[in-house]
Amino acid sequence: MEVIPAIDLLGGNCVRLYQGDYEQAQIFGEDPVSMAKHWADQGATRLHLVDLDGAKDGVPVNHDVIGAIAQALSIPVQVGGGIRDRNTVMQLLERGVDRVILGTVAVENPGLVEALCREFPQKIVVGIDAREGLVATRGWLETSEVSAIELAQQMADYGAAAIIYTDIQRDGTLEGPNKPALREMATALSIPVIASGGVSSLTDLLSLLALEPMGIQGAIVGRAIYTGDVNLKEAVAAVGNGRLQDVTTDISSSQFA
Repeated sequence: MEVIPAIDLLGGNCVRLYQGDYEQAQIFGEDPVSMAKHWADQGATRLHLVDLDGAKDGVPVNHDVIGAIAQALSIPVQVGGGIRDRNTVMQLLERGVDRVILGTVAVENPGLVEALCREFPQKIVVGIDAREGLVATRGWLETSEVSAIELAQQMADYGAAAIIYTDIQRDGTLEGPNKPALREMATALSIPVIASGGVSSLTDLLSLLALEPMGIQGAIVGRAIYTGDVNLKEAVAAVGNGRLQDVTTDISSSQFA
């Protein structure tokens, strides 16, 4: 199972939000490229970038820094936030991005997602951000009446490479992932699911391994790697290799500082 560090971009900084609230943004770094290199050096096999400005405004904002990160790293980069047309998808792929994450457009223009999945096979991932089981859109500022699972099944049928499922009420809270919702999502789909939101410890990540046979392919970790609650290098070694042995030793001997 991949442990995927997240970098959220807002105003040129690396930030984390609390439950998707832009008014509760905490800055963790002013140099996103250096931050990306740091996580790659810690053993990350993939990086997750979110253009929070783009998600809110509905137009690309941080393409230059995203391109700089993609070019600076040898590991694949996936990007989401404000991507709502074919040209933006093309621009990101041309800048070296490995996979593009579509969110709001999956609700508002599902036909476009279907067309993009056909044109760019295995390059389109759909991000489903849910609040109490319903899909939130436009940078989590609006909640639709669309069921998260029904949307995921539709996107899987269209050819999405994977679903990134975020429980907004867990995001940035360090309260642990919503495993029942993840289990329900994974068992309903035939494509991989990447968990996002709430991971607070190595124990949380290890608990997700039980869901790997159901289709949980990875876990995105944000605030916990910035606060030190999760040591990324240790997490990649333990979870990335699926090794349950030595977990007790890892947990007891390190405070992930």
